[in-house]
Amino acid sequence: MTDPLPRITALIADDEEAPREQLRAALLQAWPGLDIVAECRNGVDAWDAWLEHEPQVCFLDIRMPGMTGIDVARRIDGRTPVVFVTAYGDHALAAFDAGAVDYVMKPVDVQRLAQAVDRVRPRVETPAPAAAAPASDALQSLLAQLAGQQRRPAPLDIIQAGVGKEVRQIRVDDVIYFEADARYTRVVYRTEGSPEGDAEALIRTPLKELLAQLDERAFLQVHRSVIVARRHVASAVRIDEGHMHLTLRGRPETLPVSRPFQGLFKGQ
Repeated sequence: MTDPLPRITALIADDEEAPREQLRAALLQAWPGLDIVAECRNGVDAWDAWLEHEPQVCFLDIRMPGMTGIDVARRIDGRTPVVFVTAYGDHALAAFDAGAVDYVMKPVDVQRLAQAVDRVRPRVETPAPAAAAPASDALQSLLAQLAGQQRRPAPLDIIQAGVGKEVRQIRVDDVIYFEADARYTRVVYRTEGSPEGDAEALIRTPLKELLAQLDERAFLQVHRSVIVARRHVASAVRIDEGHMHLTLRGRPETLPVSRPFQGLFKGQ
């Protein structure tokens, strides 16, 4: 007796409950046996769920609070096929027809969704041998174009952290890394002109919410519990198959790099 084929896992995200339920029902009709491992209400939760479950395919609404579907897709960076689901027509979306990422308009039509499934399914069932497949330059350019059409607040520049009776104003430019610490987020940062050197503080903002407020050009998430400033990374060291850590400039500790992010340091 042959073993049953492994179930394909999927993540769906939409900030409205009714469209999310409609998408789920249409997906299960168009792709029988699909295992929907996470249903998310915003982009921040979608990214966190992607890190937790590493689904084989994602169906993302474009306009969501916190992080948009575009933001999430850019962070996934081609490691999982993404199908966008949107209520807003845009001429740029036509470019997805020829790429690794497809799109479906709302309200979701089962036949159109089935076409997207037919396009994505071979990529999922016969994945590329590489552990991580970064998105093409053309796809990244398109994602950047679409991201520019979304209204996003300016990146965070100051963090307020309580240290004893003092409320410190920490410049984001001084941060070396953030690390999830139980109910808090630990901030390790440089202190200019201080004889103590580097310092640290605890803030109440969860790491996954903080990520949506940071400039992705300056900060890099390398683990579900760690975000590091790119300029403070000295090297990436592969310990063995599946294990890697980062060394930091002027710091003795190392930071873990989880498997989904190891492809970011492929050349090191």
